[in-house]
This record gives sequence, structure tokens and C-alpha cells, in this order.
Amino acid sequence: MSVQDSPADLSELIRQVETLQNEAARASAVSALGVVRDGVITGEGPTTAGRIHFSRSLDADDAAWCRRILTAAGVRDLPVSRAEAETLFQIGEAGADRTDDGLFDDLLAKAVVHHAAAASGLPVPPRSVALQPGTAIESWAPTTAVGVNVEVLEWIAMQMRGKRRNSRVLKTLVASLIGAATLPVVASLPGMIDLVS
Repeated sequence: MSVQDSPADLSELIRQVETLQNEAARASAVSALGVVRDGVITGEGPTTAGRIHFSRSLDADDAAWCRRILTAAGVRDLPVSRAEAETLFQIGEAGADRTDDGLFDDLLAKAVVHHAAAASGLPVPPRSVALQPGTAIESWAPTTAVGVNVEVLEWIAMQMRGKRRNSRVLKTLVASLIGAATLPVVASLPGMIDLVS
């Protein structure tokens, strides 16, 4: 789907995320997030219709689109997938100018940690709880790396390395996950130290 696609196409993707289940809904969510990403990059498309939106800017409406997609009925009881989290990283990187009062960075941090914890077999609350602005990430996120899969930590480090913008919330959580109790993990993740400095 490209930014030239109509609002009806985006509406259909949203309908699919709300009505399909499991992997089909998740695939539609990734596609819908891609439409948001494209709108942030170009300033055009169905997610920017009816409002002034500059290229490479990310505003509160963009963050609201992402939250709506990620908490739709078809995916709300599933852990955030790696593909969804990767698309959120792309959206964050595309939005050089921010006018969202930190809403997107909050959502990004919560989604990435939700994925990391679930992919490591740790319990996570439903997205409808975990991804809400009023829910403190510290209330449900792992506080140590015990049980967090090293491969998942490496993936997060790779996503964050070299980015113009990184979420302070996510940096803080990554720092706590690789705290002093996990120095062997830190030694095995080249470049991870860059994340916490």
C-alpha cells in the first residue's frame, strides 16, 4: 500500500485489524502502520487528510493512528510483534520534527518492551492496558534482564544504534534490563553501552 492509496483502503485495513484474528489481523496492522509511516515521510496520504501535515513531521494525530492500530480488537490480546515494533521504529526515525508532546515515544517504548518481554516468555498485560498513555510502563515491564532473551536485547540494540532520535523511556528501560546483574550480557552485546550513555 502506498501513500496514493485512498482513505477507503486505509479504512479497509483498519476494519481488518478490528475484525480479523491473530496473524491476519497482525499483518493488516503492520500494513496500516506502514501507511502511517508513509504519511509521516511525505506529509501526504490518508492519515494526513484534512489537516496540514509537513513532510518528516510526527504529530499527535500520527501517534493516535498508531495507538488505534495497535490496540484494535483483532490484535489487542496478542503480544506486539517484531514487525509491528520495527515499523514503529521506522515511523520514529522518519519523524524528524515532533509536535506530539512525547506521545509517540511513550507508545514506541511500551510496544518494544511489550514485544521483548512476550518474546522472552515473560507475562505481559493486554495491549489495551500496556499501551495506554495513562499506564506507567514501570507497572508491568521487566525490571531486570533475568528471563529476557539475549537475542531480543541484541535486536533492540540494533534498532536503536545510529538513530538520530531515541526514546529516553526506551533507553532507560534498556539500561535497567542490562544493569549490573547482567554484565555478561553487556559484554556479549557490542555497542549496547552506547545506548545507556
